[in-house]
Amino acid sequence: MDLNSIYNDALDDLKNIKNKGDLPLIKSKYIGRKGKVTELFKELTSLPKEERKDFGQKINEVQNKLKELFEEHEEKFRLNAFNIKLNDITRDAYPIESGRTHILNQTYEDIYNVFKSMGFTVVEGPEIEDEFHNFEALNFPKSHPARDTQDSFFFDDKSLLRTHTSPVQIRIMESWEPPFAVISPGKCYRRDTIDASHSFMFNQIEGFLVDEDIGVGHLKAILDIFVQKIFGEDVKFRLRPHFFPFTEPSMEIDIGCIFCGGKGCNVCKNTGWIEIMGAGIIDPNVFTLSGIDPEKHSGFAFGMGVERIAMLRQNINDMRLIYGNDLEFLKQFRG
Repeated sequence: MDLNSIYNDALDDLKNIKNKGDLPLIKSKYIGRKGKVTELFKELTSLPKEERKDFGQKINEVQNKLKELFEEHEEKFRLNAFNIKLNDITRDAYPIESGRTHILNQTYEDIYNVFKSMGFTVVEGPEIEDEFHNFEALNFPKSHPARDTQDSFFFDDKSLLRTHTSPVQIRIMESWEPPFAVISPGKCYRRDTIDASHSFMFNQIEGFLVDEDIGVGHLKAILDIFVQKIFGEDVKFRLRPHFFPFTEPSMEIDIGCIFCGGKGCNVCKNTGWIEIMGAGIIDPNVFTLSGIDPEKHSGFAFGMGVERIAMLRQNINDMRLIYGNDLEFLKQFRG
């Protein structure tokens, strides 16, 4: 086959090409290592010496022209692919949903706003604590069950993951001069079995106020505002006697059941009341251990689980749902 016929065949093949994948095959067919044009160079040795130079130049010219044609087709396919992508990005985009604040963060913010409006300061503390701040300074004697290493996550004999946010109360009293009003949020850790209402990790907000002549009446007034803002103006609450090592007197805070209006239901176990937090007047011994004169100052403290507040407000019956990362569940709560 002569050179002109090979060149014309190559042009026909390029005209009939249908997709980019055919281009390398045609290129190999003509100017590849065993291509038709490449093979012609082998015929040079069989030609008379005076014809070799002229025929060699013609082969090179055809080869170079074909290379240019192949490059042009490659560029054409590249531009076509680019235009397709350009058209894709100018189409209507998939609908984009706006993000939402997680239900726990929503609850945190709502609680912050209530207490900030009453002059409380938000202070965070370390999640890894020492025994003194986590237990001893809060009036837990060495024999108290909460000191047992089976109930807490210890790193060594002296440090552990905090079991409550109450240690921040001690750290503030060690370093601040009264009066002060503080809420301390954060994660806490206890060796517990995971179920609908328990977890080895949970969120808690500790609140405390220290000044002169502080009593239960001040605590009740603060909690009255909190309950109205968080659960509604018509919701009642009560102080029920209890025991905590770091407060005296101590009490549980219950609200009237927001699901049955106090008539009795499964949620409130037919009592008409639901516990929301623990509270009390700070024990004088805690003041002494923290370097504050209990003869001059007094105060109150309270602590609540953020998950519990969120579950009550949103009628969630299983705490595990909050941590499940199920978007269909979480996007219900728009904040």
